[in-house]
Amino acid sequence: MADTTDNTATGGATSAPRKSSWKYIGPGIVVAATGVGAGDLVATLIAGSNFGYTLLWAAVIGCLVKISLAEAAGRWHLATGRTLFDGWASLGRWTTWFFVVYVVIWGFAYGAAAMSSSALPLQALFPDVMDLEWWAILCGLSGLVFVWFNKYAVFEKVMTVLVGVMFVVTVYLAIRVTPNLPEAFAGLLPVLPDEKDSILNTLGLIGGVGGTITLAAYGYWVNAKGWTDAGWMRIMRLDNRVAYATTGIFVIAMLFVGAELLHSANIAIASGDKGLIQLGGILEDEYGPATAKFFLIGFFATSYTSLIGVWHGVSLMFADFVARYQKKGAVKGEEVASGERERSWPFRAYLLWLTFPPIVLLFQGQPFRLIILYGVLGAAFLPFLAATLVWLLNSSRTPREWRNGMVSNAMLVIAGLLFLVLCVKQIWDQNWADFL
Repeated sequence: MADTTDNTATGGATSAPRKSSWKYIGPGIVVAATGVGAGDLVATLIAGSNFGYTLLWAAVIGCLVKISLAEAAGRWHLATGRTLFDGWASLGRWTTWFFVVYVVIWGFAYGAAAMSSSALPLQALFPDVMDLEWWAILCGLSGLVFVWFNKYAVFEKVMTVLVGVMFVVTVYLAIRVTPNLPEAFAGLLPVLPDEKDSILNTLGLIGGVGGTITLAAYGYWVNAKGWTDAGWMRIMRLDNRVAYATTGIFVIAMLFVGAELLHSANIAIASGDKGLIQLGGILEDEYGPATAKFFLIGFFATSYTSLIGVWHGVSLMFADFVARYQKKGAVKGEEVASGERERSWPFRAYLLWLTFPPIVLLFQGQPFRLIILYGVLGAAFLPFLAATLVWLLNSSRTPREWRNGMVSNAMLVIAGLLFLVLCVKQIWDQNWADFL
């Protein structure tokens, strides 16, 4: 029998099993946990509070779109044996410049946002212990220490536990508010709300369902698991479907909460992470303090998985970028599977970049120009990812049997166009006069 032990036990690439098996699921759980942050849950809550169940179909489509992007990233890693950054580098120097500018600016701003998001529920649970900024620093430092001293195996196990907490909390809330199932099923029909900017709001909900750069990190987590060749393709695809089924459950559950608890009572909540703190107060008034505290624990699990997921996944990508730059040649998935990337100085340097410089922003507020650049770069990444995956997976760089078919091309093109529209809107909405 083939050795089916993954690298979490052996420290390297391994032989693929003969059949798909649920017991190998792992990277998908990680990408689902990282991709669904507090902002995604708030956006879904607001959609439910504004439109009831009308946009349930949009949340489902959002999951399908992200499935196609993550599957394509994972397929590139397994079909070619090369990492995604190695593929990008083959398309021209412009991809390198985009990636470097993106991870430097985005990482600086995201570090502060992730730490603050994780700190909010802790401060609500323990209001008299310390200020929000110090909770945020504690979250950032704990994420740094955890990722610095643990390999992928432990990281995946912890993420799985936190996903379990998220799952229990969101499903409990969805059941607690007693959803109107006939209206929910009606919400699966693609109907637009009869309101101004309903198309853009709908596209925003589709695009906001779980993941930005973490979709590109999925291929790296696939390699870190020990999956390095096409023999693991069936397992990867099963793993990816589980990831976005899990994501779908999270966002649909929160849409139920928004539709039943907020829409029916005509209650509005703020956008951003503070909207979840408001929801905690509403839950306490409606169902008592125990339910509110249970929700805040789930809120923390949601935010902290995004923090440590980015700390690990994007640091892995940055380490791969540096390795490619130093070698000036192809970099292989086996190098990620060996665990050497997680022990490298570029991995740890980017970890430090995500943690310490953003602490300054916690006390001084995010500079206006940085917020604009952060928003624009974040919006531009997914069109970049979709376009480059179409390019790579339809070219001779990919073995013929693993190139895109009609369905894959259609989904990636739809994803690219969707995110391009959202990118243009994001750029248009920025206050460029003040920026200049």
